[in-house]
Amino acid sequence: MYKNSLLNKIKFCLILCGTLSSLTGVASAQTNEVEINSSLQPGHLRLMDNLDRPHDGYCLDIMGSGRYLRFDMPMTAHNCKPGLYQDEAVVIEPNGRIRFPAYNACATVAGLNKRALAGSAVMPRKCGERSPFLEADNLQKFVFHGNGQIELENSGLCLTVGNESESTFDDTHRWRALFVQHCEKAKLTHSQWIFKIPN
Repeated sequence: MYKNSLLNKIKFCLILCGTLSSLTGVASAQTNEVEINSSLQPGHLRLMDNLDRPHDGYCLDIMGSGRYLRFDMPMTAHNCKPGLYQDEAVVIEPNGRIRFPAYNACATVAGLNKRALAGSAVMPRKCGERSPFLEADNLQKFVFHGNGQIELENSGLCLTVGNESESTFDDTHRWRALFVQHCEKAKLTHSQWIFKIPN
């Protein structure tokens, strides 16, 4: 089991590092894609397919803005903002956590008794949180598969965005629901992710 997990991480790293592209002559430095476990430098966790946002795509995002971030509400896939705002800046930790370093919050799949169900939302919660009805450790560790899907460890559930998008409070911005879905049932266009450090 450990060997398979390690192999999956290596395959995912190959995609992220641009190694496969570099074999055809494209240097990985040109894309700013980095090995997922080699650096704790913050970046975007973004959907590989830009869907209806051809110029900026979708990134993992904490709902709200500035002083008004909502840690009590589900996270979304929001169009990627220019630069690196704190509510979209994540590091991928070696233990599989997706952490927002500015807030010490981790992407946490909503679940009970250390398990989640398909359709469960993803919340920003304190990393390693233990509180009534929430032992977050098992709900914060992800496996990064070679095809770009990100699975909640040992669950068969992958981070997925919804089919529909809607404008935010700014008409030029869009958001999509973010949840977990059975990996084999999730559309790849809606469930393949890449870690990228913006210019």
